[in-house]
Amino acid sequence: MDAKAAPAVTPIDFKMISTDNHLIEPPDLWTTRTDKAFRDRAPHVRKEADGEWWYIEGDRTLSFAGGAQSGDRFTNPSELRTGAHFDEVRKGGYDPNAHLLDNESDGVEAMVLFPTEGLMLYRVADTNLLNALCRAFNDWLLEFHEAAPKRMLGAAMINLDNIDDAIAELKRVRARGLTCALIPTQAMPGQPYTDARYEPFWAAAQDLDMPLCMHLGGNRAPASGHGEDIRAIRPSYFTVMDMPVRQSIADLIFAGVFDRYPKLRVGSIEHELGWLPFFLDRLDNTYTQRHGNKNYYRFKDGALPTDLWHRNGFASFQDDALGIRERYHIGVDNLMWGSDYPHTESTFPRSRQINAERLNGVPDDEKRKMLRDNARRIFKFD
Repeated sequence: MDAKAAPAVTPIDFKMISTDNHLIEPPDLWTTRTDKAFRDRAPHVRKEADGEWWYIEGDRTLSFAGGAQSGDRFTNPSELRTGAHFDEVRKGGYDPNAHLLDNESDGVEAMVLFPTEGLMLYRVADTNLLNALCRAFNDWLLEFHEAAPKRMLGAAMINLDNIDDAIAELKRVRARGLTCALIPTQAMPGQPYTDARYEPFWAAAQDLDMPLCMHLGGNRAPASGHGEDIRAIRPSYFTVMDMPVRQSIADLIFAGVFDRYPKLRVGSIEHELGWLPFFLDRLDNTYTQRHGNKNYYRFKDGALPTDLWHRNGFASFQDDALGIRERYHIGVDNLMWGSDYPHTESTFPRSRQINAERLNGVPDDEKRKMLRDNARRIFKFD
């Protein structure tokens, strides 16, 4: 036998939980469900030469390519495109039964559901309009979730501009069975997550036992890397896309939010993991070594920032061998996998194969934690 031969890959022999699945919103979602007072300003779809595109307040955002190319990166990567029509979208993107069947075929038993175009809504400047759009999406999400409530958990969209409104929507969806929420990855300009105005919301999320997710692209301002035309997005955006979530998580930690709300869980979704070991090292270095640190908030019982991350934080990965290698620095109990189904960059339909390869050699109990058990615990799957 060749001494340099790669070790045999051990198959994944249990059903996985994906903490990052997506819905592809139908073209009429907001034009039919938004409160009538705002319906004429709701996101709508326009046909163009290369596909159908969403428009919000006159700005073009996404097309339907994200739901129309599932698996194509494995078979035809040179032909990937940014534009597509809704009738090309995989049925599981908008039909709950098809969603379940596709994921079962990929070894996935349960999943957390996020929006697609909905992530772009956080760019809307008018807070009342944004509230109405979030409620309309959440109503559709609730219907989707109710098709299999023990297996499909929806992350409700929450706008934090007005804290009373945010708490009211959080309570509304929690009463209907949703157990987690999506908040802007990047806060409103001038109102970082260190601001005391958010305190009642952190308290409400803790009291309702609802983890808060910060998903890639869900910034309360346009993300850097592209202007109004997403077709011109620069590749640099994808290589530094974790920057907003780094700052938001650091703000929460340094502001003492997790000291005051020790049961609050906040995490990163779809930013991968490789950035986390250095980020965590910088948290502790800043807290202990930077000039002026005597004026920083001081944590209880001599804790360090990384102690709060390990207790209160979490992060999802999709296909990140580097992050898996550094899992002990990040915290094995803080890591969860997500397939990103049905998006172009998803691991679907090869999730079992990819996870078997990336986690080959990882102890079995750690595999189960990252691919199933941590998600069950944090998102409270029954």
